Amino acid sequence: MARFQVNILGCGSATPSMRHLPSCQVIDFRDNLFMVDCGEGAQLSMRRMKLKFSRLNHIFISHLHGDHCFGLPGLLSTLALHDKSGTVTVHVFKEGAEVFGRMLEYFCRDMPFEICFNIIEPGVATIYEDDAITVSTFPLYHRIPCVGFVFREKPKLRHLRGDMVKFFNVPVRELHGIKRGADFVAPDGTVIANDRLTTPADRSISYAYCSDTMYDRRVAEWVNGVDVIYHEATYDDEYAAKARERGHSTAREAGKTAAAAGASRLIIGHFSKRYVSEDAHLAQAREEFPEVIAANEGMKIDLL
Repeated sequence: MARFQVNILGCGSATPSMRHLPSCQVIDFRDNLFMVDCGEGAQLSMRRMKLKFSRLNHIFISHLHGDHCFGLPGLLSTLALHDKSGTVTVHVFKEGAEVFGRMLEYFCRDMPFEICFNIIEPGVATIYEDDAITVSTFPLYHRIPCVGFVFREKPKLRHLRGDMVKFFNVPVRELHGIKRGADFVAPDGTVIANDRLTTPADRSISYAYCSDTMYDRRVAEWVNGVDVIYHEATYDDEYAAKARERGHSTAREAGKTAAAAGASRLIIGHFSKRYVSEDAHLAQAREEFPEVIAANEGMKIDLL
């Protein structure tokens, strides 16, 4: 089965601690790596999790707070030392492109690969697309401009029935069209219906990354129908007032968002360093939504 996997490199908030590193994830989609946020320690976590630098070509930065982007200059510098080739695209707000562009001009003048900054505008937009997946942004509600990201598999091809393809002598040149849903017209003009030659395609999966945001019903609307949601859960119920004051969510509010969005699974993270355990976060989130996982560094979560 093709891979669609979330790798947790960091799931803490604000600063590195003895328990958690700042925000960073790597989406492994069919051996192509997409990094989401790049807190300090990202490149070390990549090494520990045996994620290949050579397969990383896109980095998505949700907003310009340091715990989500301070690892970026060091990571790009390391990629240069590894003689990475091709292009690395950093999807980031305009101010971030300006700041990081100046840093790289000073520290990394001779890059063996091209760095391209794709400017994110607040709102809803598709910012990446290939033949199998799209990545779109949606608004979040933090203290500064911030977006979430939705990774959506495109509709998959139907599965060929080898016995029927052989029985009807279907030429190889026709197979791709049949996998896409076409009927087969035999040389004598007989039409062989597609459902005799194929079985249904596997269901396409989607994943939403909800970075720093206070609780807002609109977030659930933006990610409605997504299969798996990662949602920040900086605080538990005891600090609900502080969460709203600082533009963050509680674990319970993350659970409410997942329930309203109709998700199948919820991953919570971005935990405050004040906690020595996420047990309370899990218990409170599960009162709103049953299928909850607490993120932890080194965790690999299969979405398929």
